[in-house]
Amino acid sequence: MILIDTSCWIEVLRERGNAEIRRRLHDHVTGGRACWSPVVRLELWNGARGAREKKALCEFEQVLPELEMPPEVWDIACDLARRARAAGLTIPATDLLIAACARHHGVEVESMDAHFAELAKL
Repeated sequence: MILIDTSCWIEVLRERGNAEIRRRLHDHVTGGRACWSPVVRLELWNGARGAREKKALCEFEQVLPELEMPPEVWDIACDLARRARAAGLTIPATDLLIAACARHHGVEVESMDAHFAELAKL
């Protein structure tokens, strides 16, 4: 499984989104590898514009497995936050939660956001 970050889903939702990202996500979805988390779903709904994007999100909700975020995910996120801060990094809480969710479930993260590369080093 691959946890797809908000930054990549946005490219799918945009009519002129990055073609390479759109192709990769299509392959992940059709191959049954794509999943999301409650935080990613919330970020997407928070930014959804227009009927087309809202319809797409409704369709995603029908087909994408959603990884659970039990208390252990929050503990991992807090640990990542401490380690990131000690390394001089300021990472948005949403990215910490997404990375922690992926670690908890043992899955990769597909993202266009540089924060995830930084978190992978911690």
